[in-house]
Amino acid sequence: MQNKLSFNQSLVSLEIIGLPDYSNNENKDQISIISQWKLTIVDKPLIEGKIEHLWPIMNAFYIYSNLLIKNEIPIYESKLIDIKAENLYIHNIVLKSSKPNVKPLILKIGNSLLSDTLNCFDQLNESPKVKIKKTDVPNNISKKIRFGLISKNKFLNFIMPPFIAIFSLILFSSTFIYFYNPVDDKEKNELINQE
Repeated sequence: MQNKLSFNQSLVSLEIIGLPDYSNNENKDQISIISQWKLTIVDKPLIEGKIEHLWPIMNAFYIYSNLLIKNEIPIYESKLIDIKAENLYIHNIVLKSSKPNVKPLILKIGNSLLSDTLNCFDQLNESPKVKIKKTDVPNNISKKIRFGLISKNKFLNFIMPPFIAIFSLILFSSTFIYFYNPVDDKEKNELINQE
């Protein structure tokens, strides 16, 4: 008997079907071996596939959404899925079948459906009932670039706080110098000395 888990967010539903791994003494309600998954988006055709399709599709959605957040050109292309923005509100998704002679499935979704889909993927990733090794997910960023990004971020995180502090002190001090008038100070001292 296979287990079914459903992850829902507004207009999107992700269903995972699979079995526990009894060799690891897992609970009968767990899913470690996914046999099938189904992604249902309201008013769109059903999207389903095997485990080897799920992780690349999830990865594509995450990379694409990161590009959107960073205000970079939002285009993701792979042999299984292409995602690109038509405008600020509409996203074109092309799902390519791994079977020969099957036409690609083309979807247009808005920001709310994109967000709901990502939320379902997040629920799957965070679920304690699903235990899956994701070692087969390809990483599209090379080690050299990834190392450069990490070291650049570490450098900026190290250097920016002191730079901001020094700049703030200079700015704060310069405002006092701007308002300080040595002539007024001299007159006040003369008045005090006369008394």
